[in-house]
Formats: sequence, C-alpha cells, structure tokens
Amino acid sequence: MLFPLLVLAIFLLAAVLMFLRKLPAMLALPLLAVAIAGLEVLSGKLTWGDLAAAVVADGAIRLADPMVISFFGGMLSLLMQKTGIAESFVRRGAELAGDNPWAVAVMMLAIIALLFTTIGGLGAVIMVGTIVLPILLSLGVREYIASGMILFGISLGGLMNANNWAVYRTMLGMTDAEVSSYAVVLFGVTAVFAVLFLTIELIRSGSVRWKTIRGSLGWLAGAIVALVLLQFLWTDGLSALAGEVFRWLVVVALIAAVIQSVVRYIRGRKSADVQKPGVAMYAIPLVPLLMILLYGVPFVPAFMIGLVYGIIVTLRKGTINLTSRAVIEGSASVIPAVALMLGIGMLLSAILGPTKTGPAKSWYDPVPAAVSTESTASVVTTPREWPVIADMKPLLESITPKSGLAYVFIFSLLGPLALYRGPLNIWGLGYGVGGILLATGVPPGAVMGILMSLGIIQGVSDPTNTQNVWVANEVRIDVNTIMWRTLPYAWFVGIFGLIVASLRFF
Repeated sequence: MLFPLLVLAIFLLAAVLMFLRKLPAMLALPLLAVAIAGLEVLSGKLTWGDLAAAVVADGAIRLADPMVISFFGGMLSLLMQKTGIAESFVRRGAELAGDNPWAVAVMMLAIIALLFTTIGGLGAVIMVGTIVLPILLSLGVREYIASGMILFGISLGGLMNANNWAVYRTMLGMTDAEVSSYAVVLFGVTAVFAVLFLTIELIRSGSVRWKTIRGSLGWLAGAIVALVLLQFLWTDGLSALAGEVFRWLVVVALIAAVIQSVVRYIRGRKSADVQKPGVAMYAIPLVPLLMILLYGVPFVPAFMIGLVYGIIVTLRKGTINLTSRAVIEGSASVIPAVALMLGIGMLLSAILGPTKTGPAKSWYDPVPAAVSTESTASVVTTPREWPVIADMKPLLESITPKSGLAYVFIFSLLGPLALYRGPLNIWGLGYGVGGILLATGVPPGAVMGILMSLGIIQGVSDPTNTQNVWVANEVRIDVNTIMWRTLPYAWFVGIFGLIVASLRFF
C-alpha cells in the first residue's frame, strides 16, 4: 500500500503548488508523470528506458489528434476575428434584442455560445468582452451578472466545440457519436441554468421586473415544450426522412454561399470596406460542427472544410495575406493549450501505460514464462500489466463507486474540487484522475461525465481562469465575487450532468 500513498502524496503536492500558483499546470503535469513513473523505476519494476519511451515519448504524441485540431481551430478563430465577423455578430444581436436588459443578455449569451463553438483563447474573450460588457452595463445590468453571462456563454460554446470532443474521444477511446450526444444533452442543461442565472440575478438586483420578462419566458418555455413534444412524436421513419432532407439543404445552402461569394469577388467587390459580413459569413462557426454531426466527417477534415469555407466567403483584397496571418498567428494562439496536452498525454501514459501503437508498443510484447510438467517442459507467454495500474488498483478499487447512485453522490459532493486547479480541474489534474478512474474499471462514459459536467464549474467559476481574471478586472470587481455568484448555478449543472452520465453509462 506504500506506492498508492506516495502517488497520492505527489498528486496532493502538485495540486497545492498549482493552487498557490508556484507551478503552472503545463510544467506540473509532465513533472507529475515523471515522478509517478520514477517511483516504479526506483522499485525495479521499470527502467529509465521505459520511462523515456513509455511515458515521455509515448505521452508526447498520445493526444496528437486533438493537438492538430487545435491548430486548425486557432486558424479559424483568428480568421473570424480579423475579418470582423465576430464583432459584427455581437453588434447585430444587440440591435435585434432592443433595450430590454433580459432580452439583450439572453441574446448575447446565445451569440457568445455560437461564437465559442469555433473561436477560443483569451484574445477572443477580450475581443467579445470589450463589445458586450459596455452594452450590458449601459442597460443597468450589474457587473457580476454581465461577467457571469460571458463566462456561461464561453462554457456553452466549449461544450459544442468539436476540438474539445476530440480530447475525450482520444483519451477514453469513445466514439464521436457517444461524445457528441452527451455534450448536446449537457449543453441543454447548461443553457437552462445559464438563463436561470440571468433571470434570477437580474430580478434580485432590480435591473428588471418579473412582469417585464414574463412574456419572453413564456415564449421560451413554449418553444422548449414544443421541442419535447416533437421529440416524443418523432418516428424513426420521419426522423430519417427529415434528417436526409436537412442534410441536402445544408449542402445546397453552403454551395450557394460559396458561389455567391466568388461571384461578388469577381465582380469587383474586393475591398474590405465594401464587403460587409453577410449571412454566408455568419455560418462560418457552424460549418465544422455540421460536418461532424450531420455527415460524420472526421475532426481534422471538418475543420479544414470550415477554414476553406471561411476563406472563400470572406474573399477580398489581401485575402492571401490574411490567410497566412490566420495560419501563423492562429497556430501560435493555441500553443499554451497544445503544451498542456503534451503534459496531459504524459500523465495518462504514466498512469495507464503506453499506447499499443506508439514508440513503446514493444512494452506489450508477451513475456515468456517457463512451465514444467511431469512429461515435458513448455514455455507459455503471459501478458504484461503496467505496474502503476497494478500497484494502484487495490486502493482505488476500494474507493471507486460501484453504482450509479454512489457515483452521482460522491462526485456531486466533490464538485468544488474542479476549482483552483484542484484534482477535478480538467486544466489541472483532472485528466490524471480520470485516467486512474478508468484504470479501476469506471466506464469511459462515466469518466467523461465527471470531467465534462464538472468542467462547467471550472469554466464558469474558477478564479484562476485567465478569462475570469480579465473579465473581473474589466468590470472592476473581485474575481471571487464572480465565483460565489455563479457557483450555485454551475454546481447544479454538474450534478445534473452526473445524473445523465450515470443513467447512460453506468
């Protein structure tokens, strides 16, 4: 039992150092991986060569697919920012919503969610925030409400960002359909609580009165009821027919948008000042998502299609230079996330063992073992088990939830551990803990449920997030104020997400 206790002590030390901001996550994760594997080296169960090949080399490329997708996502994000599409999107939404604070806030929430299905990074947050925050504050919306709205919108968009799905798919070995279907359900839950946050807090702060938003809420509730009824009445045959028709309509619409953009460019509307953002340009964030959900296109080609579509529909003078900037600067913008994925991959390899196709695949070659009998001596082979898993199992199996009810209860109580780079923070030690749970027999979907649903607590309320710090500074409030105001709503999202995961995967 000494080894599991030492591993837990190392995890705790890493968590404390990140909490105190003495060690950034991108350094803490690879150091943690080397330390865990190093314990096995000192015990004689691994060699330094195993550590180099099976942990460092294998882990560095373990999440190669999400890394590549991150680069394409960064390119598409920068293209939308530099062409003015994201800014125009926000301003147009504010104009449509009018001067009702609740309606404007809900409209901004929807727009930010849509934008962050594609764009990302602190630069994008600053670009959107500098437009949205003054609009809301001018309507009398309190600072913490405007801040919470932006953070909920970013998390909503992150749930539908296919780049984030790729990490779960690669890490847990799940199908695209399993990951995307759970993300869609969690998106709906988060959207409900985000609107509840806006509604309750706007009324409590006196920014709006109940009668002002009662009619709008009635329309919103009616739309939700209609969608639920439609789901119950939806037959398999009707669903297949409608799905096929919709897929064809999307193809036709995208082709028409491309042709229209090329024709406009050929006719001489090449100036950036002349070509204003149009409907075709507003579809850019949706293209990768539609390619994946409707047509089953793999992640990397889907983002490439989205990038090509974005370049074509924004054709103007200087498009080649703009595309080059998008490739270079967009790739540079995701380097911190890619560096973090390197550490996550190493930590996963240290806990779960190397992949069976990577640099250390020979680790899984069967080990010959001599077996003697009265009549003959034969040699049999036995499969090798990664020593970290073997040594951690006795302790972890005793504390791992064995039922869906225990799963929901335990991780609902542990939800706040997603804050302050805690052990359930997906940008801290969360993926490492997920790897340990996976090794002890927790279903992959249930592990995804923990990380994705509690990730909402991290995304919305964590004071150590750069976007939380920037937003708080921009509206001149303490970052912990945002945490305390949003945490109850984000925590309930996490609980409902765990319930859904337990029903689907446990």
